[in-house]
Amino acid sequence: MATIHRGASIVPSKTEIVTAWMPEQRWYHGKGHVPQLRRVGGFRFEDPDGEVGCETLLLADDAVSPAVVYQVPLTYRAAPLEGGEHALLGTMEHSVLGTRWVYDAPHDPVYVAGLVATILDSGVSDDAQASVGGNARATGSSTGRVAGGVSSSTVLTGEQSNTSVICRMTAAGGGPGEPIIVKVFRTLQDGENPDVIVQSALTGGGSDRVPMAVGHLAGAWDSPEDGTAQHGHLAFAQEFIPGVEDAWRVALVAAASGADFTARARDLGVVTAQIHADLAHALGTHPVTPEAREAVTASMRQRYAAAVALVPELASHAADVDRVVASVGAAGWPALQRIHGDYHLGQVLDVPERGWVALDFEGEPLRPLAERVQPDLTARDVAGMLRSFDYAAGSVGLSEAAVDATAWAADCRAAFLEGYASVAGPADTDATTLVRALELDKALYEVVYEARNRPSWLPIPLGAVERLTTEEGTP
Repeated sequence: MATIHRGASIVPSKTEIVTAWMPEQRWYHGKGHVPQLRRVGGFRFEDPDGEVGCETLLLADDAVSPAVVYQVPLTYRAAPLEGGEHALLGTMEHSVLGTRWVYDAPHDPVYVAGLVATILDSGVSDDAQASVGGNARATGSSTGRVAGGVSSSTVLTGEQSNTSVICRMTAAGGGPGEPIIVKVFRTLQDGENPDVIVQSALTGGGSDRVPMAVGHLAGAWDSPEDGTAQHGHLAFAQEFIPGVEDAWRVALVAAASGADFTARARDLGVVTAQIHADLAHALGTHPVTPEAREAVTASMRQRYAAAVALVPELASHAADVDRVVASVGAAGWPALQRIHGDYHLGQVLDVPERGWVALDFEGEPLRPLAERVQPDLTARDVAGMLRSFDYAAGSVGLSEAAVDATAWAADCRAAFLEGYASVAGPADTDATTLVRALELDKALYEVVYEARNRPSWLPIPLGAVERLTTEEGTP
């Protein structure tokens, strides 16, 4: 076990060095703020060679309200990590150990090895320093489907909210093993992460329509508000599928060239319905309550208000939106269940000899965890994929080639619905009403996103709002 030097002085402190580094990280929510960090938990992994300190800090940021809890794993080294310049937070002076180089730990192979070993062995981390509040331990849980150790690791770039590490494995017998990918959750919330729960349930049920779940790390920390214990998932390990493209890229090529994509879209509808059926079997269904109906209709009204605030000309659709929202309240609803929650072409991989494989079951990232873990309408996933086909067509229409893929998208949408119905059963009037309304809800969400981040793309969701509020019939 690594020696902990209690009472030693460190300059700058760990919190100070993280405070200077955190605002530049893509996963930091408090853009424009200087972090105000305090520790609410933490734990350590042991370096078998006793050379590298591996500590995870759980830090509450009071610069925003309510405070956000971040997971910040660090490694401390007596000499620079070769090739690790991009992950260096800085150096600090330890009164006993001298100069220590501090690294963002997912880029350090010693931390990755400790993380994976804790997950695969269903282990418990070493106690953290006595100054850390709350439960200072983290516990791994494994499916038992993978054994061995990490031979090398690489951090994926470009992620917005998490840090994912591709791990090439050595099998228990010494030869090369199947690679895995470990997602380290940077923002923590009290409760179970739907990505872990949903994907693990599908793996447990034998589904090959998602990457195989390998295991997870869970832990506890003090609530930033009142100090009570909070619990949640810290990391999730799953099968890594290398050398494949997502459905978004595959669909874009087809849309730009006008290639027939209906067979693939129909297959995707089949896979989507199979995932929904497997989730209903594994995690159960829930009866519809008046509160659930009110939550959905209230959310739709809030989406519309947010869109009008950014794009005032949408105010002319008020009566039509009210009509659509009213139709949701009046429609017959199926039982509620766990769903994907943020379903689009970018969330599906095209895997040779296996077909479509869905991933990232965390749900819509801007929604609170308490909402994302609630059972929902399967129509929300269907609507999300219909919008994604529309987006693929719209994006090639905005490209330099200015391809009109409107008919291509309509054919794909119809084929997707046909494939879904072949498993789930024919859609009745109520089902069609719900899909159409939730597609409008998604389009309003897209209006807000594009107005804030990518105004040149606003015509795509605005066109959908126009279509969905003025045309009758199927989605």
